[in-house]
Amino acid sequence: MPIASITRRTFGLSIGVIGLLLAIGRPAMSQPDIRPLGQKPLKVSFESGNGSVVAHLHLPSRYDPTWSYPAVAIGGSMSSVKEQMADTYAGELAQRGIIALAIDYRNFGESSGAKRQCEDPASKAEDLSAALRFLKKRPDVSGTGLLGICTSGGTVLYTAATDANVSAVATVAGYFADPELMLKMFGPEGVEQRRALGHEALKRFDKTGVIDTVRAYDPVDKTAASTSPSEYYMDTSRGGAVRSWRNEFALMGWEGWLDFNPVAQATAVTAPALIIHSDGSAFPDQARRVHELLGGPKHLHWTEGKHFDFYDRPETVRASVEQLATFFIKTLN
Repeated sequence: MPIASITRRTFGLSIGVIGLLLAIGRPAMSQPDIRPLGQKPLKVSFESGNGSVVAHLHLPSRYDPTWSYPAVAIGGSMSSVKEQMADTYAGELAQRGIIALAIDYRNFGESSGAKRQCEDPASKAEDLSAALRFLKKRPDVSGTGLLGICTSGGTVLYTAATDANVSAVATVAGYFADPELMLKMFGPEGVEQRRALGHEALKRFDKTGVIDTVRAYDPVDKTAASTSPSEYYMDTSRGGAVRSWRNEFALMGWEGWLDFNPVAQATAVTAPALIIHSDGSAFPDQARRVHELLGGPKHLHWTEGKHFDFYDRPETVRASVEQLATFFIKTLN
């Protein structure tokens, strides 16, 4: 299997420099400025676990620091960075009067972490909780919620199942895995092969600091984590154009990826929930199943569109955002 390698030492040095710059340039959140229409988001950082998360804070159009607003933390797809679909939705929600925080999970983008490109649902769920704590400290926030796109649609259920700061949760084209789905996708031998690769890669990392990777998305390379058609990532005018995104999947992340089971979290989610999905999105039957299992007030908005349309196709995104904005304004004010 072709494998690329990176070292944790190199990333530790670069992340340290980034952290220093952020500490110097971070705005004083106690004295926010009024943000004119179209203003760029603020870059912020906050602690999570044993590291830090870097995020883009999108303030509402015509922002007034004396008002209070609904606030939503947003995560994107597997391997994604904040400049992709999370920023897209954050910017649209801000135009509709919502404070939106697009995050880089730890080990991705500008956030800290030695295990670069490693999918870890528990770590990601912890980062979402940290994002909510960051938002709740702001005097201009009336309530806090979560939005997950694709893989983060599943991740937000982990956080919502345990974190009282989740007053509302929404998903768009969510990826809702469970062990049965993994077996259908890879077969028993494929699952065990990937687990073995993950164990060996983790042992190598612990011993040498080297991170073994394969491509995250590639419809041709059969060693890639996802070999399905991935036009959003392959297109250099779409997701593939984002310079901070890396088309890499750390092999030591296979264990967490195979055990990813948001379906099992659904019954513990009692906060109001909105699921936006379509027959053209990933595993629509899984979305219907999650909706049935949710333990609180819930709404399933079934619409049209291919999976990647929900990432960046303007009309699909805006139609989804209209639903999301109505939902969050109602539940978080």
